[in-house]
Amino acid sequence: MKTVLRVKGLRKEFGGLIAVEDVSFEIGPGEFVGLIGPNGCGKSTTFNCISGLLDQTAGTVEVFEQDVSTKRPDEIQKLGLTRTFQHTRLWRRMTVIENLMVPSRNQFGSGLTDSLQALLRPHRSSAEEERLDKAYSVLDQLEVPHMAHNLTSELSGGQSKLVDIGRSMMGDPELLLLDEPVAGVAGPLAMKIFNNLRNIVDETGISVLIIEHNMDFILRQGVDRIIVMNEGKILMQGTPDEVRGNREVIEAYLGATGEPQEEET
Repeated sequence: MKTVLRVKGLRKEFGGLIAVEDVSFEIGPGEFVGLIGPNGCGKSTTFNCISGLLDQTAGTVEVFEQDVSTKRPDEIQKLGLTRTFQHTRLWRRMTVIENLMVPSRNQFGSGLTDSLQALLRPHRSSAEEERLDKAYSVLDQLEVPHMAHNLTSELSGGQSKLVDIGRSMMGDPELLLLDEPVAGVAGPLAMKIFNNLRNIVDETGISVLIIEHNMDFILRQGVDRIIVMNEGKILMQGTPDEVRGNREVIEAYLGATGEPQEEET
C-alpha cells in the first residue's frame, strides 16, 4: 500500500535548542490520525518541517513517496498536501464563498481577480460554474451552506475555523494537515468540526493528520490512531484505547503524581 506521508529521523534545532529529535512515523491512505502532546512538545515544529516552512536539521520527509526534504512549500502543496494554521488566515472583507473561490493548488494561473470576477459575472464558463458548485458543495459537507454570503469578519472563531478547513478542501488535497482546528472553539462546535472531518475522510478517502493539545477531547473523537509527542520526541503511537491506558502518556500530561501540573509563574 502506498504511503501518504513518511517522516524518518526528523530533527530540528534552533541554535542550541533541540525542538524535535528523531521523530519517525507514517500515515497511510484514508487515515485520520491525531498528533498530540503537551504545549511546547514540538508538534507545530514537526508540521512546519513536513510542509516545508522550516528546513529540518536532519532526517527526511516523504510525501506520496517523494522526498520533499528540500522542497519549497508550494512544491509540496502541488503534490497534494494542504495545511492550515492554528490562527486562521481569512480575507476578512470578503464573504465566505469568496474566500473559498480564491485559487488553490493547480489553479494559481487564473489569479485571484479572475476567480472573484467569475463569481460576480452573470454568465460564467463551465469551468467557473464547476468551481462555484464545488465551493457550495464543500460548505454543504461542512454543514454551513447558510454562511456562504456572510463576511468572514462577522464569523465566530469556530465558524472561521470551518471556513479555513473548507478553503483547504478546495484544492482537492490527498493529505490534509490541520494545526489545532478547534483551539478556542466551544465544545459543541468543536465536536461538529471533528465529526465533519471524520465524514470527509470516510467519504473521500483523503488522509488527515491533526494537531490537538487536549488529550481527553481527541480520545473521544473517532480518530484511527494517535501519535503522542513529549519533549520533542515520540512517546508512543497507538489506538485511542492504547493511548488512554498508557501510564507514560498520563504522566506527560499530568505529571508523575497523576495530578495536574501547576503552571510556572
